[in-house]
Amino acid sequence: MIFLITGASHTGKTWLAQRLLEGYHIPYLSVDLLKMGLIRSGQTALSPEEDTALEAYLWPILREILHTALENRQHLIVEGGYLPFRCREDFTPQDLAHIRFCCLVMSPNYLKTHFSHVKAYANVIEQRKDDTWFTLETALAENQQYLDGCRKYGLPYLWIDTHYPADLDLAHLFGLEDGPLPKTGPQ
Repeated sequence: MIFLITGASHTGKTWLAQRLLEGYHIPYLSVDLLKMGLIRSGQTALSPEEDTALEAYLWPILREILHTALENRQHLIVEGGYLPFRCREDFTPQDLAHIRFCCLVMSPNYLKTHFSHVKAYANVIEQRKDDTWFTLETALAENQQYLDGCRKYGLPYLWIDTHYPADLDLAHLFGLEDGPLPKTGPQ
């Protein structure tokens, strides 16, 4: 099974990937780590702030990592903000049967009510050096962008409105109620 976790900054993508790792022992790939590795190694001249260009640059690499994992029937979690909303178009229906997608979206109500908590938990998994760019205004705009994209492309999303679901039922969230994870890829 391939798990794709996306969403706006500070929504808990890495935390959710860590929970899946701990609960199901599935490795995860952080798109941010891949991005920074490519930037710092000089493989691209893009900067971390060039989101649209980075998505176009990273998606072909990520897509082929996912195709390889599917071919090898390996489980993998990929989390990050550079997964295009049209990502399903790059996979066959047989592949899509082994891919689960979840976008984390915080409602305006949640952000306005809990913004200080969102900021306080920014370093729960990864350590952010400079978080001053992240304001209520940027959070509202980014979450709206993810909500709009999910709705336009018919992608599932977890709507975080009154409280953060720290007790997420991962099996239910990803449709795994029927027991252990199946082998991925063509049988």
